[in-house]
Order: sequence, then C-alpha cells, then structure tokens
Amino acid sequence: MTPIVSMHPVILPAPERGDDLRVRISAPATTDTLPVVILSHGFGESASGYAPLVDAWTAAGFAVLQPTHLDSRTLALPQDDPRQPEIWRIRIDDVRRVLDNLDVLEALIPGRLDRERVAVAGHSWGAQTVSTLLGARVIGFDGVPERDPRVSAGVLLALTGTGGADLSPFAAEHFPFMSPDFSEMTTPALLVAGDKDQSMLSTRGPEWFTDGFYLSPSPKELLTLPGGEHSLGGITGYGVTETTDEDPARVAVVQRATTAYLRSALGIDDAGWAAVRAEAGIASK
Repeated sequence: MTPIVSMHPVILPAPERGDDLRVRISAPATTDTLPVVILSHGFGESASGYAPLVDAWTAAGFAVLQPTHLDSRTLALPQDDPRQPEIWRIRIDDVRRVLDNLDVLEALIPGRLDRERVAVAGHSWGAQTVSTLLGARVIGFDGVPERDPRVSAGVLLALTGTGGADLSPFAAEHFPFMSPDFSEMTTPALLVAGDKDQSMLSTRGPEWFTDGFYLSPSPKELLTLPGGEHSLGGITGYGVTETTDEDPARVAVVQRATTAYLRSALGIDDAGWAAVRAEAGIASK
C-alpha cells in the first residue's frame, strides 16, 4: 500500500477575500502523475473533514485538495460580517483559486498533478458550490461564473434542489441563492442522495435532492441510498456526532461508487464502475 502524505494548512494568498485561503493537500507519496479531486465541504465543515472520502480517493491514486470556506466553524466568522451575504460566491471563487494555483500545490507533493484529469466534488452546500463549475446557474443573481473547462467530472453529494416555492420560508429568507438552474450543467457527474434526507430548507421531501439529476443534461448518474439522510451514513468524518444515520456500510457504498466513478469519468479505467453500477442500482441517463 502506498503511504499518503497530507499537508495543512497550505496558505493561498487572497487579499480581496479578507482571509487567505487555507487548503489541505492529501496525496499518495509517489512520483507518479496524479488525477485531482477538489473537495468542497458542507456548511460549517472545513478542510479537516470528510476523511472517509479522502482516504478512499487517495488510496485509489488521487490527489485531494480541500479548501476551507469562510462559513467554516473553524473560522468563526461573525454573523454581521459584511461578507456573509456573498459567501456563496466566495466559495465558488475558492474552488477556482485552487484550480488557479495547482502549480503552487504541486510543488509540495512528491508526484505531479494531472491537469487533464481534474474533478470537483462537494457535499450539501459544497455540492451547490462545485455544481456551478459544471454549468449550473443561480436564478436571480448576475455574474455567476460559468462552467470551468478545466473540470472534467463532478461528484455531487446531497446536492440541494430547485428554489422558489420549493424553498421553506426559512431558506427563502436566509439562503435566497439556493435557486439553481441545472439546464446547462453539461459536465458529467455522479449525484448521491439519501431517500430519507428530509431537509428543513425545502417544502418537498427527499426527492428534492435528486433535482440535479433529473433537470440537467446527460450524461449523469444517480445513486440513491436506502435509509440515507443528509450525512449519507457519515461521510463527513469518522465518529462525527452530527450524523443521525450512522452506517459504515452505507459510507462504504459511497466510497466504492464515487471512487469507481471518478476513475471511469476521468478515463483512468472502467474496471470497477460497471460492477458498482449494477450492485448499487445506479440510474443513468
């Protein structure tokens, strides 16, 4: 087994952001060329989270780059901070800043980063963040960045659905940017949703988290997890206390499916993807 190297925090200067961007790098300790996954965390999390996914992806030969967004509890940004209403935009800029600084990050690991094999992944708010790099838009807001051609595939975990009447009054008041348009989300992606994920942000049921699959162009894949809630069994970390649907077997399904998908979508190999699709009942279009 190849050892893994991890460095944190790596600081990327971002004077216009108000705080420099902190990034965690995790990668196999090898001189090989490594495909890249940029992982955007959910609300309040940080670059120190999602170890079950990071462990699986690095073991499969990926370099995983994790920015800490301004909403992270580790930064404790005050609610009256003037950046609060723009954090959703700053999150998108954070991911692009990581893409813009691959040379800087590559210099810190033994291997090289494969610029032709780059994927983005995100959970919850992080999924909405990275979906914009796949082509999703935000209704009612101008100046949202368009699909990033440097990104070849995405993994969207518990991606929030459409806005408008589908948002709860609380979400409509506090998160008006949660109004995505998936009609131009053309980059290939795997979406993962739990069939028990009942969100206080939506007036609908768990099917809200499948909108990104049904309302976007092909090619897309959808893994629906029986009994899965918003943490999808506990992907945010080993033994995290906020997981209400803790299930190591469910996390293992997410690990296998996302790893096999990334290897297939980035053109590394298709060896495990067909088997995982059949085993997990993944829908395709």
